[in-house]
Amino acid sequence: MSDHSTITSKFKTLKYKVSAASLKAVKTMGYKYMTDVQAAVLPKALDGVDLVATAKTGSGKTLAFLIPLLEIVVKHLNNHIQATIGIIISPTRELATQTYTVLQEFIFQHENIKTALVIGGESKKKQSMELLQGVNVVVATPGRLFDHMRTKHFDYKNVKCLVLDEADKIFQYGFEEDLKQIINRLPKERQTLLFSATVSDRTDALIRSAMKNDVVSINTSEDNMKATVEGLKQGYVTCETEYRLWWLHKMLMKTQKQKVMVFFSSCKSVEFHHDFFSNHCNMSVLCIHGKMNQADRTATIGNFYNADAMALLCTDLAARGLDIPAVDWIVQFDPPSDTNEYIHRVGRTARGLGTTGNAVLLLRPEEEDFVNYLKDAKIYLDKYESWNAYYNLQTKLDAAMENIEFRTLAIDAYEGYIRALEVRKLKDIFNLLTIDLNKVAKSFGLKETPEIDIRIGFSKKHRPRKKMAAMLAAKSDIPTKRMKS
Repeated sequence: MSDHSTITSKFKTLKYKVSAASLKAVKTMGYKYMTDVQAAVLPKALDGVDLVATAKTGSGKTLAFLIPLLEIVVKHLNNHIQATIGIIISPTRELATQTYTVLQEFIFQHENIKTALVIGGESKKKQSMELLQGVNVVVATPGRLFDHMRTKHFDYKNVKCLVLDEADKIFQYGFEEDLKQIINRLPKERQTLLFSATVSDRTDALIRSAMKNDVVSINTSEDNMKATVEGLKQGYVTCETEYRLWWLHKMLMKTQKQKVMVFFSSCKSVEFHHDFFSNHCNMSVLCIHGKMNQADRTATIGNFYNADAMALLCTDLAARGLDIPAVDWIVQFDPPSDTNEYIHRVGRTARGLGTTGNAVLLLRPEEEDFVNYLKDAKIYLDKYESWNAYYNLQTKLDAAMENIEFRTLAIDAYEGYIRALEVRKLKDIFNLLTIDLNKVAKSFGLKETPEIDIRIGFSKKHRPRKKMAAMLAAKSDIPTKRMKS
């Protein structure tokens, strides 16, 4: 779709297909023009067809499925059917919570629509009571939704619309079997809308099992030369391994008046850097990762959402679906595992029509070939110059290391970094055999390199490289699977 058609596609052109309350809700939320995905999806979805939409993250798909789902709900409420009519399935609690928040804002203009948020980490008994009393729209994660479907409290026989949001991530998080069971139990006569940032054989299998034969496919990204959204300025920096922490400190200092998300490869690394910057550098930072309890995660997201300027240190748990307004910078302190993860991370900024954002990827000199890997996927990065001078953090690190708990956290973070490298697929770029473990340890403030088992983990096709590892180990008089600098 051209820029011209995007600009001239106004929500009010839907006035004959959409209720006055929905149009008023869109206007109240401050939207006048439709994004590409909304303009492509809404006319067809409002006609009741099954639909698969592949769109870049941050493209405005939440409204693209909320509007048709709520129109179905309104129609059946007018027919005096008080039941669960629509279900929205999200892969993570955070995405479900944010979708539910947008839903609440939207139905403020509607009357008598009851909703429920059904996710793990919250009271199952309370959710059961809500479902038993009757709700019209359920926003849920797959595992908890299936739990409730196996009870007598949840009547889902009148469901007319099912939305599968971020379908590719539903598989990544291990919900494939739950989703199969959910789909098998739902009424066959329903509309299904599936949204995904990427497609795969698994999403294709899901489409075949969940949707009608005459499914409509929409790809708003296919004509674009770049895989990421317009308005996003993205580049990379190479930094010597031992100075990575110093580089991040300077980055956070330079962006103190902006909203920043920093991505790490492990929970322990998030905890270590959060502890160091907040307790030893007196910097205002938040953190979120998968090992935090749900209440803390929800509170952190709320704080970051409402902040005008703040840095959020996170794992890829937060890379998907968090619709945080006005994120200025995405900092990938640890590189993503592949192009899809890169796209999802940077999709947290430059969200929506006419917005801008910045992204920077930090690489060790040995990892610079990752830039060419991204280029093959039509992701083009500028090379940003690194700073000539950093603030010397050694005194602060030495003082922090006097605390045994902080030192333990540093060791755990070091191990988390190594473990994350072990499981990477791009062994030619992220190569444990060439990494200087002394420098990695130093980047976590450690003067001595912790001793951990390193599992090389090469497949059959990499056996020559594994033999080389054995030869190197023999020369160094070090056991093959235990490396210590």
